[in-house]
Amino acid sequence: MLELIHTVMHQYRARQYRVLKDGPHDITHMDGKVLGFFARHPGATQSDLAQHSGRDKAQLARLIKGLREQGLLEAEADEADRRHVRLRLSAQGDAVNQALRRQAKQLSALAVEGLDAQEQEMLLKLLQRVRFNLDLG
Repeated sequence: MLELIHTVMHQYRARQYRVLKDGPHDITHMDGKVLGFFARHPGATQSDLAQHSGRDKAQLARLIKGLREQGLLEAEADEADRRHVRLRLSAQGDAVNQALRRQAKQLSALAVEGLDAQEQEMLLKLLQRVRFNLDLG
């Protein structure tokens, strides 16, 4: 069963990023997650992202550097503490993030096509239960 869930997520991610693959930016799954984080938390720091994601700071530093080089993230020194850098999406980064969100919405609709509202609710509850069980373990 978990192998099937893994396969579904792989299909979802592959379709989600196929749209942007041929675009001006080569966006990976983690790039998309980073853009999403800073879209939801403009002005957050790399440390905030590390704490939120549990990812290695060196890996995140490379991701952020790449996104800044592509012009998707902007940085400015924190006025209270110049050692901290505050990050936010650039206009271009916001456009990429919005494209990712639109694509995710379309894929979500495709994924549950043919399921009525009751079946969708049941699927959601069952997946939440699987996640809860794994969180306990």
